Amino acid sequence: MVSVPREIRADFDQTSIVMYQAYPDAIADVAVKEQTFGPPFSLGRMTWIKPSFLWLMHRSNWGRKRGQERTLAVRIRRTGWEEALGAAVLTSFEPKAHGSPESWRKAFEAAPVHVQWDPERTLRGAGLPHDSIQVGLGRAIIQCFVEDWIVSITDLTPLVQKLRKHLDDGRADHAVRLLPKEAVFPVPAELVRRLGM
Repeated sequence: MVSVPREIRADFDQTSIVMYQAYPDAIADVAVKEQTFGPPFSLGRMTWIKPSFLWLMHRSNWGRKRGQERTLAVRIRRTGWEEALGAAVLTSFEPKAHGSPESWRKAFEAAPVHVQWDPERTLRGAGLPHDSIQVGLGRAIIQCFVEDWIVSITDLTPLVQKLRKHLDDGRADHAVRLLPKEAVFPVPAELVRRLGM
């Protein structure tokens, strides 16, 4: 039984949705210039995309983690996002979603997309009582992400630095006003069980 609510909260409109990722300069510079990913970004390994800005801030320690200094807002087509969710398998066995551990294991090994849920975070990094989604795009689908799904890539590093300064200076109220707006994303009914929601 899922003990905490699971919702996808995101910055989205009718045709697109924003994913957040953290990278080193070498990858971020190319991505911002080309408005898609290119070398040294690797198409050969899973890349994780997250619609929750604060979850990524927790993960990258506000851009202080080595190799995660740059925060990118990657706006992708909703059709691509829904395609990814439709191909996803949870990273751990859940009876309601999978039936048996064996069927989960088989599905997981073959899945082009992995999904995991982790506690959403506050501005200060504390866990919240609802979960936030992370989506891992595997080699079989990552080319679609890079070539077909991306609408735009924006470098949010200056915003992250400004937010971090407000927090360091004890001005959380200033920081809250600058956060990207996120609302509950409507998940198609047929995907709710697959995603363990």
